[in-house]
Amino acid sequence: MHAVPRGLALASPLEIRGLRKRYGDNEVVAGIDLRLNAGECFTLLGPNGAGKTTTLRCALGLTRPSGGEIFLAGLPVPERAREARMRVGVVPQQDNLDPDFTCAENLLVYGRYFGLDDATITARIPELLAFAGLESKRDARIQSLSGGMKRRLTLARALVNRPDLLILDEPTTGLDPQARHLIWERLKQLIRNGTTVLLTTHFMDEAERLADRLAILDAGRILTEGSPREVIAAQIEAQVVEVYGDWNGAARNGTSGAQAWAEAHACAFARRYEVSGETAFCYLDDAAPLMAHLAQQSGLRYLRRPANLEDVFLKLTGRDLRD
Repeated sequence: MHAVPRGLALASPLEIRGLRKRYGDNEVVAGIDLRLNAGECFTLLGPNGAGKTTTLRCALGLTRPSGGEIFLAGLPVPERAREARMRVGVVPQQDNLDPDFTCAENLLVYGRYFGLDDATITARIPELLAFAGLESKRDARIQSLSGGMKRRLTLARALVNRPDLLILDEPTTGLDPQARHLIWERLKQLIRNGTTVLLTTHFMDEAERLADRLAILDAGRILTEGSPREVIAAQIEAQVVEVYGDWNGAARNGTSGAQAWAEAHACAFARRYEVSGETAFCYLDDAAPLMAHLAQQSGLRYLRRPANLEDVFLKLTGRDLRD
């Protein structure tokens, strides 16, 4: 699949300045700025309720903002949102394929929304089905498809107008690992061919694999922004040691072995530590002294690893469950 150049090489496919959205006294987007570069994958991360979906809806002109400026495909939104959306593909959180149509018919009907004639759409259908790995399912009804097939067809459908910008809202939620990896490969192919991608996801490994740049959003504000490596280097220590299991000094007050050990010893080795459940997470730049200490502790188990994007996410947004 190839993006069609339309004069966007020097412009941003999406630029947001000072975006705000209030519902009564609740400000769900609190003055954010975003600028996507043509041909990159930009990933927006945040817990439930952070403002990600509201930001996307405002960007597409589906929700009217309370303040700020939005330029989609170089056009002001919401004033010219309908025109701007003609150059955008969208993969929503939930598949909304028409169950009464076949795979090919879903692509045909959707293409008409963009003013494409049937001959043009019909000529594109084989390429779209091949991109989704669904050549043999051209005449299959939607009910006969697996979850991964439906997701791939929804992605292919979003490309029927050959968009300059592809917006994906949690595209791999609920998919098995094989389907997720196939979606990743298809997205990498699009990015290599020049399509700009705006992605929201709850999978930190997905963001690390795909994103050229990312932003972490919480309470309607951007907490950090940059490439995955830049964000990790700026926000978190280099090494993490996870400590869990029994400890010979833990038989008091019902605390876990890791918590008792951490309260007694973690500060001597780690710049920072957190206890979550029965695991102590120790953040440090040099893990060697801690590893030597742990080797002498009876009953404790431990895992040493480099810090990753999930560590940054949890540091900035907390470990409390969001509903």
